[in-house]
Amino acid sequence: MNGLEWIVPILMVILAYVNGANDVSKGIATLAGSGVTDYQKALAWGTVWTVAGALLGSVLAVGMVKTISTGIVSIHQPFGILFPVSVLLGALTWVGFASRFGLPVSTTHAIVGALVGSGLAMYGSQAIVWASLYKKIVIPLLFSPLISFGLIFLLFPVLRTAFGKWKGHCFCLIPIQSSYLLVNQKGAISKVSIADGESLPVLSPVEDCSGQVQALKLNIDTFHWLTSGLTSFARGLNDTPKIVALGMFLFLTASHPTFNHSFYYFLASAVGMGLGSYWAGRKVTRVLAEKITRMDHLEGFSANAVTSFLIGTSANLGLPVSTTHVASGAIIGMGLKNGKGIHWKTVWEMVLAWGLTLPVSGLIAGLTVWIFSRFLS
Repeated sequence: MNGLEWIVPILMVILAYVNGANDVSKGIATLAGSGVTDYQKALAWGTVWTVAGALLGSVLAVGMVKTISTGIVSIHQPFGILFPVSVLLGALTWVGFASRFGLPVSTTHAIVGALVGSGLAMYGSQAIVWASLYKKIVIPLLFSPLISFGLIFLLFPVLRTAFGKWKGHCFCLIPIQSSYLLVNQKGAISKVSIADGESLPVLSPVEDCSGQVQALKLNIDTFHWLTSGLTSFARGLNDTPKIVALGMFLFLTASHPTFNHSFYYFLASAVGMGLGSYWAGRKVTRVLAEKITRMDHLEGFSANAVTSFLIGTSANLGLPVSTTHVASGAIIGMGLKNGKGIHWKTVWEMVLAWGLTLPVSGLIAGLTVWIFSRFLS
């Protein structure tokens, strides 16, 4: 890689940074918005899981790298440096702008728009694989928020029935000794020592074991933390391959793809995404947490469960759905389902930003090609 080509991985890391700033919110907004924890702890939690998902993507989500790298723009000569530079600039400029003003937008949309804009400017419409674009990208992007919206309506009544009245339980940590277990009428399980007859609770309702020093509490907040982590993990798994794919254009042609450098690109993107998540993720998180609808712990858990399931499934299938659309669809669906109301002004601003993402990213990428070709060739 010569000196000029280093600009590609640098821009790739910057795109990962602004992606983290915009998209970490999708997994942790309900944690902060429902009062489970504060913003700083939520950001730290989301960052750790995002980085873990990003690193695992180097093994599990290579199919999505191929979808982005060879499934949208197809040529039979090396792409050269101008193509990835223009695509990266188109995507990161729009996502960075949106993050600066607290607008949750889709990095996937921005990347796809920039790919099409650069491809049209450099190679013409014949280079765009329109059928693949429609089947693998347009359809998943359009239907993913509707699917998450629908799943919330189906899933939430089940979860409310199962956990609505559950206060939680405690698992008490006690040393191993000869003993037997007793179950009382309330369902609490106690361990009775054979040696001295002392009784210690093993599994009890939360209110019955508050005095136990060595106790692990299990309640709906525990599941909320877990689903938040899974959503952040799935987001990292889903988004990092799209960003890495742009760096891979330096080494690819449609007929001879190679992914020999992909691990280092995944590692660099994971670091950039983690830094952006922790340092710059608060603004967009606050919008999703406070300005769409109010949710309690069970509702936040339900929204995260749907989001993590859809994002994780799509990553394994190589379908580049938008984390933004899936998470937002789940939150909006929850707001309608719980009857607490929706702040439609915020929703309208989000939808407007979504609509601008494809054309604006494509226009920036196309203008980059035109400027470089005209003045720097």
